Amino acid sequence: MVVPSITRRAFTGAAVSSAIIGTAAAQPRPLVRVAFGSCVDPREPQPIWDSILAYKPDLFIFAGDNVYGDSKDREVKELKEAYERARQSPGYMKLRQSVRHLAIWDDHDYGVNDAGGDMPFKAESKEEFLKFWDVPSDDPRRQQEGIYYAESFGTAGQRTQVILLDIRWFKSPWLPSPNRGALGMERYVPDNDPAKTMLGPAQWAWLADRLREPADLRLVVSSIQVLAEGHGWERWGNFPRERRKLFELVRQTRAENVIFLSGDRHLGALYRETEGAPYPLTEITSSGLTKFFPNSREPGPNRLGAVFGRANFGTIDIDWWEKKVRLSVRDEAGQPARSHSVPMEEMRFRT
Repeated sequence: MVVPSITRRAFTGAAVSSAIIGTAAAQPRPLVRVAFGSCVDPREPQPIWDSILAYKPDLFIFAGDNVYGDSKDREVKELKEAYERARQSPGYMKLRQSVRHLAIWDDHDYGVNDAGGDMPFKAESKEEFLKFWDVPSDDPRRQQEGIYYAESFGTAGQRTQVILLDIRWFKSPWLPSPNRGALGMERYVPDNDPAKTMLGPAQWAWLADRLREPADLRLVVSSIQVLAEGHGWERWGNFPRERRKLFELVRQTRAENVIFLSGDRHLGALYRETEGAPYPLTEITSSGLTKFFPNSREPGPNRLGAVFGRANFGTIDIDWWEKKVRLSVRDEAGQPARSHSVPMEEMRFRT
């Protein structure tokens, strides 16, 4: 397979010479097979990489917790060690070297569990992220606060925009649960404080600009769940005003064909939301590549079917001719365990 050359970095044959490719122009080749995953600890066995490679994705998205490097101070010794373990992982590196890919962090590769904007050594964590993922010296992420990023693939009529949100750098503190461990209030409860933010002003403005760009499908990657209801772990629903703001931004920008991708939860699941949404919104959660809860049980009022509590990765199969997108949570062998098809016609404004 010969991969087309691009603006910032060159590809040679089937081998990708750089981890994350940044360019303002859309890559001419349309995406038809996208895979993603989260929550991988390089200290653990990782047979799932073989199944991901066998799926032959056009793009793989590392959706957060790409290593587990919770750190104690500005030396981020634990994070550095975690990245080094990943460099020594054959399957991990084979995917990085052979498949075009993008990455965003979550808390465990940001540096502290459930951390946000008040983490004192986030700049040091960012430097390690940029180093591990070979982010070019002229990439905008090296000048901005946070690591949010977007890239488009394909041309008009078959253009997929991938938007990677940074849920950590600017996030306000969560409101702790008054009844920690209770069903639906496990760790946090919704907080309507208007001063709380998920993305911060600069990232919100950036997101509005990206949603106004031309695209025929938009994959919006949030390391934590966007649509999921019924649990008290990290999710956009813990800042209800911010989630409503996200829905309203999609409406205001007239951004059609938005699908959310998320990780974090150590389970796989599919969600659909219509309340307050500009049109029916869909989310696929895939977590984790090595970390998972085998006996997960939680309410899911807008979930499509049961959760999947085994090692998994997510796939997005795009049929540009039938105008539909098939979302699947796949097991360690690469077989679909949970699937849902979304007609593109459903993800459009009616007026």
